[in-house]
Amino acid sequence: MKFGTKVIHAGIEPDPTTGAIMTPIYQTSTYAQASPGDHKGYEYARTQNPTRSVLERNLAALEDGNYGIAFSSGLAAMDAVLKLLQPGDEIVSTNDLYGGSYRQMVRIYEKFGIKAHFVNFNEPQAVARVVNARTKLFWVETPTNPMLGLVDIEQVCELAHQHNALVCVDNTFASPYLQTPLNLGADIVLHSATKYLGGHSDVVLGALVVRDKELADQLYFLQNASGAVPGPQDCFLVLRGIKTLHLRVERACQNAVQIANFLRDQPEIANVYYPGFESHPGHQIAKKQMRHFGAMVSFDLKSDSFEQAKKVLIHTHYFTLAESLGGVESLIGHPASMTHASIPREERLKVGLTDSLIRLSVGVEDVSDLLDDLKQALELLKEANVAVV
Repeated sequence: MKFGTKVIHAGIEPDPTTGAIMTPIYQTSTYAQASPGDHKGYEYARTQNPTRSVLERNLAALEDGNYGIAFSSGLAAMDAVLKLLQPGDEIVSTNDLYGGSYRQMVRIYEKFGIKAHFVNFNEPQAVARVVNARTKLFWVETPTNPMLGLVDIEQVCELAHQHNALVCVDNTFASPYLQTPLNLGADIVLHSATKYLGGHSDVVLGALVVRDKELADQLYFLQNASGAVPGPQDCFLVLRGIKTLHLRVERACQNAVQIANFLRDQPEIANVYYPGFESHPGHQIAKKQMRHFGAMVSFDLKSDSFEQAKKVLIHTHYFTLAESLGGVESLIGHPASMTHASIPREERLKVGLTDSLIRLSVGVEDVSDLLDDLKQALELLKEANVAVV
């Protein structure tokens, strides 16, 4: 089954009761039993829900996995992965990553005796310095958030498995349409389904996909025991969004290419971070493991000034100033004060996340309108420079 067919049909059948094409929203907290333990496969909605079951099967198929496990958010899914660890275990993580992921590892799990090391996976010596007998998990973002660095998933998996460690790849930025980490050796794939999978900025949901049954059983146990499960309407919304995933991401990627090229030619901009550029240090990795280069673009200003960045951020019309990404609408954000504010500034600067860095989530609007929008916002910087002179 090809991807464009999977998003519509994989794991999904017409409702057996009515024949409904769309999976119904089973808005119930519990299920009738004929006698104790004699039920139709469903006992209590925290443990199982038919709408969630369909979503989980569909997610597993999209990632070429065997088991999907849905959670109330991407961070709830991450929390379940970290609960696989024991006090004294260590994590080797990408050093450029979502601020919420950093916060969970450092602010929550360090006090339980689980230490995280943040390194550049493209520097083998840096990785070698932190890997040891206590290393149990490699945490990978690729492309990274927000600097859009690339990590060679196959290479990391080979190293991790030599040390009997698991590899979890946060595939949120790429989506399964662009990248399938399980096929490259990963043990767990994580998604904030809030983003590209849902695709319409109307739901918060997280997911894990695995192939190994023993690992899946552990995660299903944690899903039920900790209770961070999505509601049936949330599952329905993500299922609905997934049906157009390939169309939305394809169009957004096409728009992003044109926007990245436009930004690179603007005199007020110092750097444009986009894996599609041949000059990007991770370009060859992206070509090897991704189907397109994604719809995220980051850039910083020559002035390296938050005040200058703010002029751009608050004067766009079609790029909405907001957190999140992956929706049909284009978003613009300031990582240092928004999505990555929980990371200390000195740590942000180490990976190039400056106070003037702006992150774009490119949507599916007409690209000419998006280009005009950025152009008029950047014109304000030129006017400010002229006024100063």
